[in-house]
Amino acid sequence: RVIRKVEAIIREEMNRAGSIEMLMPVVQPAELWQETGRFDKMGPELLRVKDRHGRDFIIQPTSEEVITDVARQELRSYKQLPKNLYHIQTKFRDERRPRFGLMRGREFTMKDAYSFDRDVEAAGKSYEAMFAAYCRIFDRLGLEYRAVAADTGAIGGDRSHEFQVIAETGEDAIVYCPTSGYAANMELAEALAPSSPRAAAAQPLTLTPTPGKSTCADVAALLGLPLTQTVKSLVLATDSLDDKGVITGTQVWLLLVRGDHELNEVKAGKVEGLKGGFRFATAGEIDAAFGCKPGYLGPVGLKGVKIVADRTVAAMSDFVCGANQADHHYTGANWGRDLPEPELVADIRNVVAGEPSPDGQGVLAIQRGIEVGHVFYLGKKYSEAMNASFLAEDGKPRHFEMGCYGIGVTRLLGAAIEQGHDERGIIWPVSMAPFEVVICPIGMDRSELVREQAHKVYAELQAAGVDVLLDDRGERPGAMFADWELVGVPLRVVLGERGLKEGLAELQGRREAQADNVALGELLAQVRARLKA
Repeated sequence: RVIRKVEAIIREEMNRAGSIEMLMPVVQPAELWQETGRFDKMGPELLRVKDRHGRDFIIQPTSEEVITDVARQELRSYKQLPKNLYHIQTKFRDERRPRFGLMRGREFTMKDAYSFDRDVEAAGKSYEAMFAAYCRIFDRLGLEYRAVAADTGAIGGDRSHEFQVIAETGEDAIVYCPTSGYAANMELAEALAPSSPRAAAAQPLTLTPTPGKSTCADVAALLGLPLTQTVKSLVLATDSLDDKGVITGTQVWLLLVRGDHELNEVKAGKVEGLKGGFRFATAGEIDAAFGCKPGYLGPVGLKGVKIVADRTVAAMSDFVCGANQADHHYTGANWGRDLPEPELVADIRNVVAGEPSPDGQGVLAIQRGIEVGHVFYLGKKYSEAMNASFLAEDGKPRHFEMGCYGIGVTRLLGAAIEQGHDERGIIWPVSMAPFEVVICPIGMDRSELVREQAHKVYAELQAAGVDVLLDDRGERPGAMFADWELVGVPLRVVLGERGLKEGLAELQGRREAQADNVALGELLAQVRARLKA
């Protein structure tokens, strides 16, 4: 019932935004995925199957290929554009580590939509229309959420926003500025360079024994220095391949971040030279490049290793780093004097709370969130790969400008539960609840008055369009109340013989500690007012 209510809201807003519902197949021919290269690139998450004739198929994790195939067959002219198509369908992703409950199951229900436009400007309008539709959807669902700028990830494209439901158990970190409109996920949030220039060197470079201390935190504690004076070394590798995919060479990279900071792999993947893909270096590659085991690696005296310094590290002086010698670190290391200025300086770390906001309007805060929706501008990524084109006004073929827009329908349930619950069970928003009101009659099997009034109230609420349930099981009050608190029905009406003789019913909201006595003649109006509120 909850899933159907979520789907109904999504359908209404998608239709309102001009999108057209269709239904695409769960099982899709591999040939379409081979056209875009994703059949091989997607890896083990893509479930591959064969039919009785030995032909390859996939169980869909998403539908970019299928919808692009539909478009290239059905949309021939600019006169048919813009077009936006969506469906609500089962998906399957062979996740390595599925998460609890509904949060990240292998099989799930998703709404995905795809827009087709004649040019970049028109595609931007389609994107904005979908962004606005998503805001209306999540507003109606009654969830606290943020729309954050996001990395486009494996789907591709260059404009992207995630819709994150705020929850302490969320797997994503949302970065935002409380005093401005800035919001981004951790993968994309920019860490600004320090505003003050690098201080002049004040200490000599000193080889300092640090026996058994291989982490920045341990070294800082041993030396009695702040962790912010240390530099952390991370070693990556990139492989050069020939036409047959055989490795012909390997380049080792040293990435440097301040000791109290964490490497952001998505940002690192945007550094020139690492864009084509990287991996963490093997123990053998590290030993060959540094002559030392991990834990004592640093940038001083290196040859043949490409160095990338985070913006913060590039502004440091008199810092502590590994000496490429077991059980030793350098103190008083300085750029320009003890080692060359870094070849590459880039934002390669996660931001931390309290740093300046990139928009200059305040400082950053961080909270946890659960991703439930994502909108992408794809451009021509799929239309070019699959040669999906239309005839433009000049009579020449052009590839579609595309966008894609997803909402995790079943994932929304898990997110809503994580956001709204207490020790007694679920607290659903009214729009998502399986029932808006439950009637709990006390002693219905023993009292004709209770039974008669229960059916009468049930009929009145139903006739008024209230989604109401009558609990006619004859359970004891405690068990009955506990069940509906667990299920999370927003409003509970309790009818007992004593109260009914006085013309009263009890009305209690799921979040309320006590029930209110309400005259039977006013019950419908009170229920409507509570639900609207």
